[in-house]
Amino acid sequence: MSLLLAASMLLKALAVPLLARVAWVDFSTQKIANRDVLMLLCLGLGSLQLFSAQAGSWWDMGLSAIAGLILFIALFPFWVLRKVGAGDVKLIAVTPFLIGGSNLTVFSVLLLVFAIITAAVVKNPFLLPAGMFRHYVQHMDRKGVVPFGVPISAAAICTIALQMYQALMVATSSGVLQQLN
Repeated sequence: MSLLLAASMLLKALAVPLLARVAWVDFSTQKIANRDVLMLLCLGLGSLQLFSAQAGSWWDMGLSAIAGLILFIALFPFWVLRKVGAGDVKLIAVTPFLIGGSNLTVFSVLLLVFAIITAAVVKNPFLLPAGMFRHYVQHMDRKGVVPFGVPISAAAICTIALQMYQALMVATSSGVLQQLN
């Protein structure tokens, strides 16, 4: 594993706790802070630049920028109609930078799975543990919104974990780790 790829994976690893925080805050308060979205954007751009420099191609960065723009434009009308929050729109637009353009398919499938799970929990909140159920029901009574940042963050975390696993498998199978020892 090259140094640039390792640094890129480190930046992605730093994004995982931030994504978990975004998911928890969105679940408990239905708010996603601009600070968190900007930090994720910086981590994603840094990771993509390191990966692109290592690969010698800027295709992944261009694909991520196009995907982010398309997602923002596609979800903006839903924000105007008050169907999703502005933080959700910004988070989904930043996510392609974080996961990379080549992993958008994996992210999309995982997002679909987690969105279905979220819809099932919203329809039947008794699936949640007792403490979370109470907290969720109290908040739903006041707000009446679904925290879409939770499935976005969960899908991004799983995609990043898969990327790290693949990078580790490539490094182990190529003998790079034995050469370092």
